[in-house]
Amino acid sequence: MEFEQTLGIQHPIIQAPMAGVTTPEFVAACTEAGILGSIGAGYLSAIDTRAAIQRVKMFTPSPFSVNLFVSDNTPYNEEQLRLAYVALQPIGAQLGMPSWKAPMYEPDFHGQIEVVIEEKPTACSFTFGVPNAGYIERLHNAGILLIGTATTVDEAIAVQKSGLDMVVIQGAEAGGHRGSFHPVGPLILLDDLLAGVRDVVHIPIIAAGGIATSERMNELINNGADAVQIGTALLATEESGASEAYKQTVLNATSDNTVITDVFSGRPARGINNRFITQMSESPIAPYPYQNDLTKHIRKEAAIQNNAEFVSLWAGTAVQHTQSGTVKRIVSNFLD
Repeated sequence: MEFEQTLGIQHPIIQAPMAGVTTPEFVAACTEAGILGSIGAGYLSAIDTRAAIQRVKMFTPSPFSVNLFVSDNTPYNEEQLRLAYVALQPIGAQLGMPSWKAPMYEPDFHGQIEVVIEEKPTACSFTFGVPNAGYIERLHNAGILLIGTATTVDEAIAVQKSGLDMVVIQGAEAGGHRGSFHPVGPLILLDDLLAGVRDVVHIPIIAAGGIATSERMNELINNGADAVQIGTALLATEESGASEAYKQTVLNATSDNTVITDVFSGRPARGINNRFITQMSESPIAPYPYQNDLTKHIRKEAAIQNNAEFVSLWAGTAVQHTQSGTVKRIVSNFLD
């Protein structure tokens, strides 16, 4: 119960911060279900991050978290972007988009940190690395609990050494972007990762990746995890911000039909295989996050057309267990 008391939640479950899906209404529904809701703010501006936090506060007084992407300032050149854009034209044409504007993402990590310090959510989590010591000190001084993400034992140790309070260990089974410090990293199954981390890390451990049942959650907690993080299991809930095409594809999955691909964003992520992934598998790809900018309008238009073949369908390996219903009902499935 110590983990839950630290965060002020009822159950040892964190809702995965799925950028683009975690609307304020969804996050609030998760917090009201007794778990830690998480705003996926990775692609938001500082202004939009503040608006999302304030909107969650309007819906609920319960604790919640904000997730930020640690910027790595990946270099790129105009020719890379041009080739990647040209490679996307056939897909755009299939959606009735002969061309489209693709303004490049300008991360404002510093601005987001300032917003978090001022708005003071219960927790702030980080993906793709850890913030510098100055940010960590200021966030702690504001009374905010800090959570890192690790995909290897070394990354988990680095999270602990940096002074963060908790670590999410993301197994290879996890849906969405690999939370590794570097774009290309090893794929370690969650059980193996937990076995390697539990003896060398002494901050609370949150297990993530392919967790879809109470049996699996309890197994991980009995094996040394303090809590679990779930995402795919909540994707098709009534409150989820996922598009209808996304929800229906997840619900229709009858087996693990996921693959790891970088074609949507330029960084490896696990999702359901579709035509976009197949067509782009041998095409030029811009570095992360610029490929994400180039494909953003394609994904948006495909969602409007209810065409799941050209949407990024991030999901974990237990996708076939995803159910519809309210967040409260799905969370209750983990408490049986």
